[in-house]
Amino acid sequence: MIGDVVTDVVALRAEPVATGTDTEADITLRPGGSGANTAAWAAHLGGDARLLARVGADTAAWHLNALGGVKTHVTVDPARPTAVVIAMVDDAGERSFLTNRGAARHLGPGDWTGALLDGVGCLHLSGYLMWTPEGLELARIAMRAAKDLPWDVTVSVDPASTRFLHEFGTERFVEETRAADVIIPNRDEALALTGAAEPERAAELLGDIYGTAVVKLGPAGALLAQDGRIVARAGAVTAGPADRVVDSTGAGDAFAAGFLTARLAGSTRSECLEAGCRAGRRAVGLVGGRPPAVKNATELYPIDTN
Repeated sequence: MIGDVVTDVVALRAEPVATGTDTEADITLRPGGSGANTAAWAAHLGGDARLLARVGADTAAWHLNALGGVKTHVTVDPARPTAVVIAMVDDAGERSFLTNRGAARHLGPGDWTGALLDGVGCLHLSGYLMWTPEGLELARIAMRAAKDLPWDVTVSVDPASTRFLHEFGTERFVEETRAADVIIPNRDEALALTGAAEPERAAELLGDIYGTAVVKLGPAGALLAQDGRIVARAGAVTAGPADRVVDSTGAGDAFAAGFLTARLAGSTRSECLEAGCRAGRRAVGLVGGRPPAVKNATELYPIDTN
C-alpha cells in the first residue's frame, strides 16, 4: 500500500453543529489514513501487508505502534506534523472532514525504493497520494516499477475523494491511473469519473478502461464489472456482526482490504465482493477506521513520542 497515515479526531454528535456556541459530542483520537487503514485491515484479515507512508515526529511512535502486523516503510518527517483529520460524524454514521495533510503532503519519489515490491502480488494506491506533484510522481514511479517486474503484480487504485477528482480532473485521473488493473471507487466517485447516471453503467465503463472495476454501494453492497460488463454483485445479506452504523470512517478502506486479500488468495469474484462487504460492515460498527485489535491497542494518545 502507498498512502497516508493520519491522526483522526472523531467527533460523534447527535445533533447539528450549533454555530457560535457549543455542541455536545463524544470526541476520541484514533490512528487513521486511507492507506494505513487499508494496510491495517489487510494484515488483520491475514494478508502480508506493507505500507509506504510519511508521518511527523510528533506522533510517529504512536502511529508505528498502531500499525502492528503491517510491514512499515514509513519516513519520519522531523519538520512537519503528522496529517490530522477532524471527522464530524452524525447519528446516522455519515461524516464530514476537516483536513490538514501535514507530513503526508510531502510523500514523494525520495521515499521510494524498488525493494518495496519484492515478492508482492498487489500494489494498492490511495487516490489521496495524487493530491500533490510529489505524490503523483511517486504514483507514476510505483506503477511503472510494478509493471516492469518479471512476475504479475495487480495494480489497484482507490480514488478516495470526489472533491479531489473534480479538482484534479476526472479525465486526467483516468489517464494517470490507466496502468491500474483494478479501480475501487464508491458510488459517487464512480459516477464522477464516468458521467454515468447509474452505478451499474459507471462500473461497466470503468471495467472497460481498467479491466476490473469494483463499485462500493455502502449498505446496498457492491458490484464488479470486468471488461465492460457486470459479472458479480453482493448485497446487504453479506453483513457482518455490526447491526448498527456507528462511524462509516474507513469502511471503504476495509472493503478494499477485504476484496484484495481475498483476490490474492484466489477466491472467486463473488467471494471477493462478499469479503469486501463483510470487512466494510465490520468497520462501520467501530469508531475510527481501523480493525479492533489495532484500535484497542492504541486507545490512549502518547505523551512521549521519543
